[in-house]
Amino acid sequence: MSSKECVGAAFDAAFAACPLVAILRGLTPDEAPAVGDALVAAGFTLLEVPLNSPDPYASIALLTKRLRGRAMVGAGTVLNIEQVDRVAAAGGNLIVSPNTDAAVIGASVAAGLVSLPGYYTTSEAFAALAAGATALKLFPADAAAPGMLKAQRAVLPREARVLAVGGIAPDTMAPWHAAGADGFGLGSNLYRPGKAADDVAQDAARYVAAVKDIA
Repeated sequence: MSSKECVGAAFDAAFAACPLVAILRGLTPDEAPAVGDALVAAGFTLLEVPLNSPDPYASIALLTKRLRGRAMVGAGTVLNIEQVDRVAAAGGNLIVSPNTDAAVIGASVAAGLVSLPGYYTTSEAFAALAAGATALKLFPADAAAPGMLKAQRAVLPREARVLAVGGIAPDTMAPWHAAGADGFGLGSNLYRPGKAADDVAQDAARYVAAVKDIA
């Protein structure tokens, strides 16, 4: 199995175990160990450190080493190919973007990384899939409604995985799941700068319980 196939298989397994991506915007390297441990203990298997966080590459390197074999770690708010390269150099294997950029998607796939680009329109979704996206991130979900995703799912390939991202709370996941969301990206409702690891752990457990209830 090639390195690309290994990463793809690892993502498939991680996503099947827990289809939730923890978006750790504002995380610092000092906070990363405790927050990462809390999330993994709750059942999370996918962690994202947005690149507009303090010293994000250091946090990614630290979490990748610490959580190897337990969770996949990568970057969010990835906007160009240079950033893709820096995430790879830090050991990350997830590339999450707020937009659909074929060059970023292509560079991610070529580097053997998981590509999770943001999209909003059906045209952007198909463009992202054509460029090689591993899965799709409907963003911002809080500016849309489950009915929009339901309509998109009628034409998107059945095997395409879609994560709803933006404003997702444990009690709002069920309508999105019913509309066709395969997973969710969780931001400030799960983690915000300075939030204690114990509090993150409690909220993480609520999300994991909620996604198990709708599976």
